[in-house]
Amino acid sequence: MDGFLNILKPPGMSSHDVIGAVRKVLHMKRVGHAGTLDPAAAGVLPIAVGQAARLIEYLELADKTYRAELTFGFATDSGDDTGEITEEVADFAMPSQQAIEHVLLDFTGKIRQTPPAHSAIKIGGKRACDLLREGKDVEIPSREVTIHALDLVAYHPEEKKILLDVQCSKGTYIRSLCLDIGAALGLPATMSFLVRSRVGDFALADALTLEELGEAGERAILEPAHFLSHLERYDLDPRREKPFCNGLGTGERRHVPETDILRVYSAGRFLGIGRYDRRSQEVIPAKVVCREPATKN
Repeated sequence: MDGFLNILKPPGMSSHDVIGAVRKVLHMKRVGHAGTLDPAAAGVLPIAVGQAARLIEYLELADKTYRAELTFGFATDSGDDTGEITEEVADFAMPSQQAIEHVLLDFTGKIRQTPPAHSAIKIGGKRACDLLREGKDVEIPSREVTIHALDLVAYHPEEKKILLDVQCSKGTYIRSLCLDIGAALGLPATMSFLVRSRVGDFALADALTLEELGEAGERAILEPAHFLSHLERYDLDPRREKPFCNGLGTGERRHVPETDILRVYSAGRFLGIGRYDRRSQEVIPAKVVCREPATKN
């Protein structure tokens, strides 16, 4: 079976632990995930099995949505409340709701942020968090990310906490966002809770626990094409299906102005991912998942 799973990762498990559990349930070796969730976080973890594992890099391009709790008054080396405290203030005035909402506007749109050193970002082929464990200094350059929406959904002045809903692009670190929001308000801050509620077409309401996956088995595997709607669709002439599935270009000259990455279909059948070549104005296969063509050409 090839396809995707929408898994609800519980807090306390690493994303790699979830992969191991899925392999055990489905008795499959080829299993991968899109978008690592920290062990303390919970929420949507898209899983790819079989040939669909080849599509993970395209699934990771989808926007993500989170609900995060930010606690003012202390900061940690990891950016969340599992780390060592690096800064703390005991007595401070909680920023007003109006002040917080004003600052959130500055973090909407394209922003630059520095990912936390306690992360899976690779430096010289090794994860930053592993380098830290080895006692090595880690410097991660800032990067541009996009915050599509950033809303204050709850304000708890007595507890020095707020709840935020964040819709963001690939590569955004909510831990860094919380730290930066606190700094903009003149206070240390830490992400104290995180739930990922959506990755592209994968929604929290539809996610399965590992226990539910154990009951459903292979019936839980979903068609990959249904979860790539963030990519533009390209419908191929059925006469060009076999050449495309064999790794050849579409041979069709078309102008595709919006994107270079497309999900390719023929007669309603998902064939794989194509890249638009602007010089030849044809679509070149990038990752083909079709096997036998639907019709002989």
